[in-house]
Amino acid sequence: MSERILAALAQYGSPALFVVVTIASIGVPLPVSLLLVVTGSLVAQGVMPMWLAIALATTGSVIGDQIGYAIGRWGCTALVSRFGGMLGGAERMDKAEAHVRRWGGPGVFLTRWLLSPLGSLVNFTSGIAAYPWMRFLLWDVLGEALGAALYIVLGWIFSDRVMELDAALGDFTWMILALVAALALGWMLWGYLRRKATTESSEQHALD
Repeated sequence: MSERILAALAQYGSPALFVVVTIASIGVPLPVSLLLVVTGSLVAQGVMPMWLAIALATTGSVIGDQIGYAIGRWGCTALVSRFGGMLGGAERMDKAEAHVRRWGGPGVFLTRWLLSPLGSLVNFTSGIAAYPWMRFLLWDVLGEALGAALYIVLGWIFSDRVMELDAALGDFTWMILALVAALALGWMLWGYLRRKATTESSEQHALD
């Protein structure tokens, strides 16, 4: 898959970049980070202007995100169920919806670039949770612009070590996700122990 996408980028240039990032943002698992890093390498070679690459990547990503949001908010029941199944099922959807309600705009922003594997899921659940569309759009544009610029500029700087850079970025992203998951689990455990201690204290006072 990666080889075909990179071949399409080399052959068709900016149109391929736009189409791939749009499809990936809807929820199709495609190697977007690698695509953006390679795009940065092409910028360094003078194949594509920097501003055009960042603009196309940002625009395509935002369009895909808006489609995901629209499916979650206005899609029919069958479409929502089908799309939710593609993204991990009902349990994962419930957790993502709770995340959207808790973190709102900053959560949307961070999943555009720092926690990008969660991006499509957050788009969809933002729609289900009826998060205000204009706020979603604002945080989405800011996050996608930062993400596109970050990956493309890194590819431009390290144009001779593209594959190594992509692997390092992937490891970093999953490390951050693991850290977030560990913190969330720790918070849940602390809350459970606190509630348990409160319950035991109340029962002890009742016995006294």
